Amino acid sequence: SLIIALFFWYADRFPIFFLVLPIGLLLRMALNALDGMMARLFNQTSKTGEVLNEVGDIVSDVVLFFPLLKFHPESVYTIVAFIVLSVVNEFCGLIGKVIANDRRYDGPMGKSDRALLLGVYGILALLHISIVAFSGYIFGVLCLLLLLSSVTRLRKALAHG
Repeated sequence: SLIIALFFWYADRFPIFFLVLPIGLLLRMALNALDGMMARLFNQTSKTGEVLNEVGDIVSDVVLFFPLLKFHPESVYTIVAFIVLSVVNEFCGLIGKVIANDRRYDGPMGKSDRALLLGVYGILALLHISIVAFSGYIFGVLCLLLLLSSVTRLRKALAHG
């Protein structure tokens, strides 16, 4: 994820680097899923692995979204809110594990949804399709969807707990 974020950061100098977003994020999601499946298949799961996976995913998301601040300084507050709410959303998913021993993935703005949107962003940027005029609205809506996801995860965790 750090490598993807570095390519993203320098994509203003080398626009082809925007292509790393959809390809890199797809690869990241596939490897993350494969890692979990292999651990379960070969009975290699552990509490430490679970913690490292969750913390790694959250840190990766923050690092991946950070370059948006460079490309959209006009929306700095909504992007910061988006990043913070992404972390909160994952935390709300983890609360389900604490309350009901069931990690929650509910809601309209999960990890895969955010990765998909960032990949689409990379393609649009590569094609020189700017979202600057709408970025405040776009990130505002994404923040609302993250709030909805977080509330949904908490409600379902409490209902099953």
